[in-house]
Amino acid sequence: IDEIEALTSIYGDEWCVIDESERIFCIKISNSSDQPTWTLCLQVILPPDYPTSSPPVYQLNAPWLRGEDRLALSNSLEEIYLQNIGESILYQWVEKIRDFLVEKSQTSDSGPKFYAKSEEDDVDDEDEIPADFLMELCQTSILGLGNLVEGEETPPIQHGEPISDRRSTFQAHLAPVVSQCQVKMVLNKLYENKKIASATHNIYAYRIYMKERNSFIQDCEDDGETAAGKRVLHLMQIYSTCPAGAPPDKSN
Repeated sequence: IDEIEALTSIYGDEWCVIDESERIFCIKISNSSDQPTWTLCLQVILPPDYPTSSPPVYQLNAPWLRGEDRLALSNSLEEIYLQNIGESILYQWVEKIRDFLVEKSQTSDSGPKFYAKSEEDDVDDEDEIPADFLMELCQTSILGLGNLVEGEETPPIQHGEPISDRRSTFQAHLAPVVSQCQVKMVLNKLYENKKIASATHNIYAYRIYMKERNSFIQDCEDDGETAAGKRVLHLMQIYSTCPAGAPPDKSN
């Protein structure tokens, strides 16, 4: 409670309470308060045992953030957590992200590229990302994927054949996962491939059955391609209701 009150005092309107009872918050972070060009939202969910024994569950949201940038920033945040286990870390996370954005603004010749619709649309490099759009991302985004467990092996990944259509190339990757941590391991492994890390859109979806809850946990990522991850997740939902080997009911 003291940490949240301090963050509210420090960041003012940038700090947003999404659901106080569920301890879900987000903050809009920019490289500059006067002329922001690089901006993203950090959404966090604070588990009941944070900060004593669990880190915040988090999601980084920005239309331009993908590939190596997303992975590098996520690794930086997790490194801060590992160096400060048991301590409050949200302020350090926010300032680390701000440093990252400042560095991006200093090393980039133009503003961020982001795709409001698809890669076929022309987007002005100088377009500023609307603040209300970022806040909407914060409030509707997926949950974070948890932390890696030392010694756990990455699930096997199957790679589909590339398919080219007009000016785009698509490739599917599939892995069996039983936890959100394994989802993150698979993504990290895929991003080791430079071609994948630099792809215009890396969409994904996962759906895991939790026997003890008799329910699924699921999420998806559009990565700038409108509703792409959601469509993949919807397809997974349809097939998970079908008998083994049977096609989905087209009337459903």
